[in-house]
Amino acid sequence: MHPFVTCVWILVGVVAACWLVSLLTNEYSWTDRIWSIVPIAYLGVFAAAAGFRDARLDVMFGLVTLWGARLTFNFARKGGYARGGEDYRWSVLRERMPRWQFQLFNLFFIAGYQNVLLLLISLPALTAYQHQGGFGAADLLAAAVFLGCLIGETVADQQQWNFQQWKKAQAASADGRSASSRAGDPRFVQSGLFRYSRHPNFFFEQAQWWVLFAFGAIAAGSVLQWTIVGPVLLTLLFLGSTRFTESISLSRYPEYRRYQETTSAQIPWFPSSDPSADPAVGKS
Repeated sequence: MHPFVTCVWILVGVVAACWLVSLLTNEYSWTDRIWSIVPIAYLGVFAAAAGFRDARLDVMFGLVTLWGARLTFNFARKGGYARGGEDYRWSVLRERMPRWQFQLFNLFFIAGYQNVLLLLISLPALTAYQHQGGFGAADLLAAAVFLGCLIGETVADQQQWNFQQWKKAQAASADGRSASSRAGDPRFVQSGLFRYSRHPNFFFEQAQWWVLFAFGAIAAGSVLQWTIVGPVLLTLLFLGSTRFTESISLSRYPEYRRYQETTSAQIPWFPSSDPSADPAVGKS
């Protein structure tokens, strides 16, 4: 069986499983729970089809495995795999939509579209499979950039984790209530990488899949590859997710507006004013 056909069958099974389990459990983060796992399977299928003898495919598979391992760890420590670990945004959305409408959204977007997207962002491996052989300086550069983005996302997630743990410690302390009400206490992270981007983890996540597309382009000798659809759609998904996430943040933290005005949304850049002058500066 051609590796692409194998991947399509995996896709069908995963979509069906995510949708059915969501109906049985009344939780809707099952695609989130397999997000960091399924692309590893797709890359593994293509690398295995080449007999694990194509250096480029093997490197792509190895890099995506590192990406998945890191993301799985981060998702697990936040309780994503535990009962009740549903993404808070889905509960917000359920409150805003009639039940029948949300169930259609669950089938066609959460279980359907997102899983199709996971296959699409993995398909530069198909291009590499169709153009096997050769591994040069461009591949080494792409691998280095991927690893750099992986490190960047790891740092961003750790800074966010440290801040959330600090908030929990403040709330659990004897004077937590009074401390959390002081004007100088931050309510969302703005330090470290978050000084230069409101969502640095989003930026590095997308960048890694653009680099994976670059591997396919290097293999084919041209950037004119239809597999660019994957990273483009992923970027559009993150743009929409950012707007939705920030609408929730604004409803919780009015001071978030100033953060939006001074800090780049995703691409890291120098803030337009010194965040240390703002009373809501974050800690990491």
